[in-house]
Amino acid sequence: MGEFGRLEWAIIGAPCDTINELAMALTAQLAASCQVAYVDADHKEDHNNSNVVDNIVSKGAALYYTDKIAHARFDYGIPPNDYQRRTLMNACDVVLVNGNHFSATRQMVIIDPRKEQSLQKKLDRLTQVDMILLTENGQGVYPFLQAFLDGQDKQVPILQISDTQSIAAQILEKWRQMNPPIYGLVLAGGKSQRMGEDKGAMVYHQKTQREHVADLLKPLCEKVFVSCRPDQAAQIESEQPYPTLPDTFLGLGPLGAILTAFRHNPDAAWLVAACDLPLLNSDTLSQLIRARNATKIATAFRQPDEEGWPEPLITIWEPKSYLVALQFLAQGYSCPRKILINSNIRLIDCSLPDALKNVNTQEEKMKLWVCLKQSRYCYDGVFSNC
Repeated sequence: MGEFGRLEWAIIGAPCDTINELAMALTAQLAASCQVAYVDADHKEDHNNSNVVDNIVSKGAALYYTDKIAHARFDYGIPPNDYQRRTLMNACDVVLVNGNHFSATRQMVIIDPRKEQSLQKKLDRLTQVDMILLTENGQGVYPFLQAFLDGQDKQVPILQISDTQSIAAQILEKWRQMNPPIYGLVLAGGKSQRMGEDKGAMVYHQKTQREHVADLLKPLCEKVFVSCRPDQAAQIESEQPYPTLPDTFLGLGPLGAILTAFRHNPDAAWLVAACDLPLLNSDTLSQLIRARNATKIATAFRQPDEEGWPEPLITIWEPKSYLVALQFLAQGYSCPRKILINSNIRLIDCSLPDALKNVNTQEEKMKLWVCLKQSRYCYDGVFSNC
């Protein structure tokens, strides 16, 4: 995380009006591809709202919320600190910052002679310059700025500030480069009370179901882990080649496994797959990955029934969902589906709906076997005992 978010740029080197105009133009270019935030300090009095805010805050209100119809507004009696600001901007993919007032981990430096001396005094704010932007009056890079750039081990593109399309393309390229990798997580830590035997250890495909699902995930994910209870870890690791992630959030069911995965790596997206899905196949998982939208907190299948709720246990959970899940948990909710229903997600229909059928009881297991034998179902190879 940076000062405000995971990927942020301070725009510095020009008057605030110029920075604001650039931020608005870039937002218009970027908004169709990712979620953008802008950070600024307001010098102007808001005549429509300031009196109400000043009055209610002076009476002791800590927060004033206004539904502005087209958008919502929060006014804080005490400004949020660094940690709270990151929480507020958790959903944003790109944060643009007025560098005259705030710092950010990356910078775009504008060459505007009106602010040359001011920029020279703020060299300590330059840490990672990604772009130089020339105004109409900007003739070239200042010597003191060139000395800083010479210390960076990369070439910095020099663009015209009016070429917002190229500037936005640079931002999108950096964002895509930082797209979180996908890790796989097999959910195998349930107690299988309704089934009466460990569902992860059941064999439908000539190997245990937890190993089979891990094998499906392996070609699609950078790393694959098997989620389990702490008391299962030693046995599971002795039986199959995948590392385990024993629950560190205990007593929370699947949500505990998801939070444990994010504690292990909060910068990865986790493709979660339950072990009690005998018909899950690589085509279904590939469809989910192709539909992935990293600007959302998750990409999930819609359940093929009348309700059409999201299926949380075959879902790609993005890094930004970690904080969201913790906030739901802090309010007493431990249901992953409730998180998805009440969050900004990508929801798709599964092209092979049977792949989402789970088997939780002996009766459901027997019905599945009968169905498979009658249809001579062939699935990613040969069904054992089919």
